[in-house]
Amino acid sequence: MEAIRVNHITKTYGEGKVTAVDDVSFSVGKGELFGLIGPDGAGKTSIFRMLTTLLLPDKGTATVDGFDVVKDFRQIRNSVGYMPGKFSLYQDLTIEENLNFFATVFDTTVEQNYHLIKDIYVQIEPFKKRRAGKLSGGMKQKLALCCALIHKPTTLFLDEPTTGVDPVSRKEFWEMLRRLKEQGITIMVSTPYMDEASLCDRIALIQGGKILSVDTPENIVKAYPDRLYAVKANEMYLLLKTLESYPDTLNSYAFGEYAHATFTDNDAAELHNYLSSKGLSGIEIKDIEATIEDSFIRLLH
Repeated sequence: MEAIRVNHITKTYGEGKVTAVDDVSFSVGKGELFGLIGPDGAGKTSIFRMLTTLLLPDKGTATVDGFDVVKDFRQIRNSVGYMPGKFSLYQDLTIEENLNFFATVFDTTVEQNYHLIKDIYVQIEPFKKRRAGKLSGGMKQKLALCCALIHKPTTLFLDEPTTGVDPVSRKEFWEMLRRLKEQGITIMVSTPYMDEASLCDRIALIQGGKILSVDTPENIVKAYPDRLYAVKANEMYLLLKTLESYPDTLNSYAFGEYAHATFTDNDAAELHNYLSSKGLSGIEIKDIEATIEDSFIRLLH
């Protein structure tokens, strides 16, 4: 059964001059942890705002828990939890006051749904009298998640929840999401971090408002059609320029201290000789497995 269904939605800004979401379609199953993966400006936030009834689509239709995002906006607002990318809680209220306020808005109490937030709240409870504006990034994130969960939503929308958060807090956050999924909550999360894609059940890769692929992270990586190499040399800039000029190069780009590249002819010895002839030294060429990021870059090209 589907929790979210998106059919050919489009969203433009500036009197139609900028297309943020371009004929997008996908579905999310009930109880699924679904990731919308793409860089800043890809259209992720516009999709989230339409699904949470904060924006109207220009074209197409979408439903959340069977409710239409235009006609049934009241029902959707009562049944979903939304954590926007920018921290949007009341900075001058304490942790405790923010949580009580959001519970009251949804006509419930913290006590009534405490079991939903307990695992998360115990981590910030020692600081419950501290104002939200004085919290660290990781603590703000946990408070925002508690506030999004306090009315027992069926579907949870988390827009770039780990941006600007330290690696330890990011890891903790994804562990919390796994525990929430076990409670049967459907979770849709957006992120620009490719390494987080592998933590989702399924993902949609998005760029320029268009969906490039929708599948499990494993299947997207398995679908990588070419042999991929990691290439290293003494000068990265010269290496990248030389790979661009190599006649057999299909695709090449910087990836940490290596360049990742695919070729029409997979003769590593011939490539090594070519790089040497262009003045490069310390050359290392190795066969590697593709990652989500490699798959994303290939789809872009």
